[in-house]
Amino acid sequence: MLKQANDFIIWLDNAVWGVPLIVLILSVGIFLTIRLRLLQVKHLPKALKYMFKNEDDGKGEVTSFGALCTALSATIGTGNMVGVATALVTGGAGALFWMIVAAFFGMATKYAEGLLAIKYRVIKEDGHVLGGPFYYIENGMGIKWRWMAKVFAFFGACVGLFGIGTFTQVNGIASAVRDFFDPNSVHVVSVMGREYSWAIIITGIILTIGVGAVVIGGLKRISSVAQIVVPFMAVTYIVIAVVVIVLNFHHIPAAIMEIMQSAFGLRAAAGGVLGSMIVAMQKGIARGIFSNEAGLGSAPIAAAAAQTNDCVRQGLVTMTGTFIDTIVICTMTGLCIVLTGSHAIGLEGVAVTTHAFQTGLPIPPQISAFLVMMCLVFFAFTTILGWDYYGEKCLEYLVNGNLKVVKAYRWLYILAVFIGPFMTVEAVWTIADIFNALMALPNLIAILFLNKVIVSETKAYFAKLR
Repeated sequence: MLKQANDFIIWLDNAVWGVPLIVLILSVGIFLTIRLRLLQVKHLPKALKYMFKNEDDGKGEVTSFGALCTALSATIGTGNMVGVATALVTGGAGALFWMIVAAFFGMATKYAEGLLAIKYRVIKEDGHVLGGPFYYIENGMGIKWRWMAKVFAFFGACVGLFGIGTFTQVNGIASAVRDFFDPNSVHVVSVMGREYSWAIIITGIILTIGVGAVVIGGLKRISSVAQIVVPFMAVTYIVIAVVVIVLNFHHIPAAIMEIMQSAFGLRAAAGGVLGSMIVAMQKGIARGIFSNEAGLGSAPIAAAAAQTNDCVRQGLVTMTGTFIDTIVICTMTGLCIVLTGSHAIGLEGVAVTTHAFQTGLPIPPQISAFLVMMCLVFFAFTTILGWDYYGEKCLEYLVNGNLKVVKAYRWLYILAVFIGPFMTVEAVWTIADIFNALMALPNLIAILFLNKVIVSETKAYFAKLR
């Protein structure tokens, strides 16, 4: 019975996260790119400027930068290191090219999400902000579509509590710490009949206290922590990656050649060109979508809280999230891996990225491994914080603003963090994937339905600036 249930879950995951959904998400990005006339290229400098320049008189709960950091805290995660490595191992170096392609079109989608989040948000008399896909579905598409908004909110709350937000991230942190400090599980303790490394126990306790201290304070505390941790974490990782790239600059032409040849199947044996290209495309695009979450509907939940009076302006700021997450950080990871050849020596997961840093940095391997571990810890920790906020907002919509239920969810979230290190995550991760896909569908339908609003608001804004 259990095997049948597991087989069904795997089948459902492959069905919802298969080619059709990937094609749909990419197609929406291409459609918006055309409709918005390459906005992500023409107005990227302006978007990056707005990212650091807050509106003094804007309405909302946190600054635009704070809202962006909250969104980035959820998207910049272990996927930026582990996911990229997995894509390159299974899809070849060419997967990196298609990852960038997915991010390029995803920027248009992310822009649309940020715009709609501000356009249709609700601000209460006490200044509390309600917004996200559920509100632009209900207020933009009409009350008859409220059922679809409820579907989105339900799956969003589930993803936060049972999957991406808690178990998988916590387990990833605990495993990374154990692999560094106690790789052979020498120092163990028995818990409910199973042996766990003391490194996992201590990590779980510290993590629970840290997460609890932040999330109990609500959005403003999550945002304030994210504004410190996310830039520090991202800059540190980028600096390390840049050092690897600079020290291996003589390999860059060969690496770029390998990426392009692999992307279009030119490195495959005779007769396997198309098949190789499709695999590289599928792995790269899927990884890009997973990493930056463009189209999934998570980022607009944070964007809605931004202190701004203009939906287009916030759309531009939200768009930079995809640029930073995938086009910058994922590309850096991918280049480091290809330059050092770490994707082609039989390693898997984080071991691929660790090997790339150990090979590319002129420091002892133990220090490189420590740096990778710390980046993983920070990446996963901020993802936990970001998804708590997403889950709370989804639940708040479902229960019509009953804050007692929301606070109960918050404590359940902390409990999930506590038990996360002791769980087997394979099934949970698969279920989370399914919920994530089911979040995406209502959101993508809403974006397509409201594309005329997106275009008209964009035209009106840039006409004002002339």
